[in-house]
Amino acid sequence: MGTTSSGRQAGARDRDSEGRARNARPRDGLGRPLPYGADGVARQPEGVVRTPEQTVAEAQQLLDEGKPFHAHEVFEDAWKTGPPEEQALWRGLAQLTVGLTHAARGNVTGGARLLRRGAGAVEEWASGAGETRPYGIDLAGVVAWGRELAGVVEESGEAADARGRAPRLRGRA
Repeated sequence: MGTTSSGRQAGARDRDSEGRARNARPRDGLGRPLPYGADGVARQPEGVVRTPEQTVAEAQQLLDEGKPFHAHEVFEDAWKTGPPEEQALWRGLAQLTVGLTHAARGNVTGGARLLRRGAGAVEEWASGAGETRPYGIDLAGVVAWGRELAGVVEESGEAADARGRAPRLRGRA
């Protein structure tokens, strides 16, 4: 086997410290892989256990920075490590933020689909749980944001501005 221009073995798989296959290519702010050796945006650590309040605050900060892919990873951690009765909430929020990611990347159809799926999941969880503002999250506002943005990107056919179109998880101050 030869080597690539980055000095890596051709066909070799990237592995994390525990030997799991994991792409080590740097990523841009929307999570897209960049060439090896390029300057990228630091990845979110995976598997971090946060309080729900920390999850919401960190996700909002990342959304405000125009990093919905990273916010999705924070919500994914909450979905995978939180209590079973909240998994659908966090999964829905992860779907909304990955929907924004796709819409910002220019994947209008996929982005709109994920935004609607996430909005529906959050709405369904809220209805079943009888909660409207868990951890201060304005669920009705987030659901409305997701559905509105889905319509906007479909109608315009243009990529969304990740920072400019980011939701306010706790509503407008």
